[in-house]
Amino acid sequence: MSQPSRLMRGFATVGLWTLLSRILGFIRDVLIAGFLGSGPVAEAFLIAFSLPNMFRRFFAEGAFNMAFVPMFSKKVESGEGPLEFARDAFTGLATILIVFTAIAQIFMPALVLLMASGFAADERLELATVFGRIAFPYILFISLAALLSGVLNATGRFMAAAAAPVLLNILFITAVTGAYYAGWDIGLTLAWTVPIAGIAQLALVWVAASRAGYRLVPTMPRMTPELKRLAIIAAPAALAGGVVQINLLVGRNVASWTEGAIAWVNYADRLYQLPLGVVAIAIGVVLLPELSRRLQADDVKGGQDALSRAAEVALALTLPCAVALFVIPQPMISVLFERGLFTSEDAAATALAVAIYGLGLPAFVLQKIFQPIYFAREDTKSPFKFALVSMVVNVVVAVGLWAWLDYLAAAFATTLAGWSMAWLLWHYSKDFGEAASFDTRFKTRLPRIIAASLLMGAVLYGLEAVLSTLLETDGWRYAALAVLLVVGGTSYAIFGRLLGAFKPSELKASLRR
Repeated sequence: MSQPSRLMRGFATVGLWTLLSRILGFIRDVLIAGFLGSGPVAEAFLIAFSLPNMFRRFFAEGAFNMAFVPMFSKKVESGEGPLEFARDAFTGLATILIVFTAIAQIFMPALVLLMASGFAADERLELATVFGRIAFPYILFISLAALLSGVLNATGRFMAAAAAPVLLNILFITAVTGAYYAGWDIGLTLAWTVPIAGIAQLALVWVAASRAGYRLVPTMPRMTPELKRLAIIAAPAALAGGVVQINLLVGRNVASWTEGAIAWVNYADRLYQLPLGVVAIAIGVVLLPELSRRLQADDVKGGQDALSRAAEVALALTLPCAVALFVIPQPMISVLFERGLFTSEDAAATALAVAIYGLGLPAFVLQKIFQPIYFAREDTKSPFKFALVSMVVNVVVAVGLWAWLDYLAAAFATTLAGWSMAWLLWHYSKDFGEAASFDTRFKTRLPRIIAASLLMGAVLYGLEAVLSTLLETDGWRYAALAVLLVVGGTSYAIFGRLLGAFKPSELKASLRR
């Protein structure tokens, strides 16, 4: 199989499973919004669930895996003890996380206030502390699952790792529905579901890795020269991950001072995370080990082609999504979430945040494209420096605009910080030479993709006005939104084909096995 076809096949596998996960995640969030609205139980659970996820990105996907995957990929390519290296890394990560989880249990009230200082004066602090102590062990299971996913991805096996998040959402949907009909405490039920889901995800990827020849069982921890080198490489990435989490902390703290705003921002985040997860994260997961292999083989042309095709596909699929999020956020949020305890006022507030996040979606996608360029070369210091700059931008904007924009200051800050990070990653990636640059085909196609997306936005704007009554009518609004989205997608495909932004034959060839 050719290198571009293998890259696109991996992208399609991760993307399709991630799409299923995000759809189920939408159903999960719709149910939580309907049963809990934007009240104190909902906000307490959302903060409690975000705690292990925040540190998960810090320990696993953010720092450890970004350093581990390139080193492991090169060992697989050269045959120099990849199993032993993976086992030592697995043991070391497990040891650190067990100690960290125990410490977090003691200081959980402080961690909650760190995430949401606005909780200090009301019942949300006690609720979030209880939920947080139950949910926090999830970080141990999901971080180990992330390392195993890195092992699978580096060896070209993407399915199990991409399918694991589906388990999380299936368990959440089952739990929240069962709790409602059984009369259980929905908040507590959701909190207990978090670690159970972590165990299920870890079991899935552990079995897959074992079948692939990487049966990782923890042993006595030991600091080998390779692990020491891994720690040295991972440290700047960990600091960069810490900076990113500071950005999230600032946003949540700003939102926590407005009643209901944490829920609004969370549901808005879920909507823009759909295209980001399906496309950009899928590209990043596949691109990092691919670039690492190309560099190990000194294949400059292959590296440039992999980067260009990944960016081309990612932007062709996410730029129209960004335009749609900015142009028609109100009908999407209203139709998807407005029911039960989630009111029309909640929908309107959430839609404003969605529009702002839509402006930042291309930046978040570009970050996923450019970061592997650095990590594949084991350069974790540069992304850390860039993350510091984005942190300053985020804090200044979020705090500076809060008096005027309230919770929306957090969304603006996230978007502007995202663009600053993307620009820095792109600007300094040119120092790596031809392998880190885009080819002529990409440079020709990008303006056409942008033009097709803007034309689609004009179609959506006009059609929303025509369907406005139906979008607000019970029984018709689901069909009206479906028509709006289908017509928008079809118009983008037509404009893109007429402008030469993409060719169906090329996409079919790329995805062919």
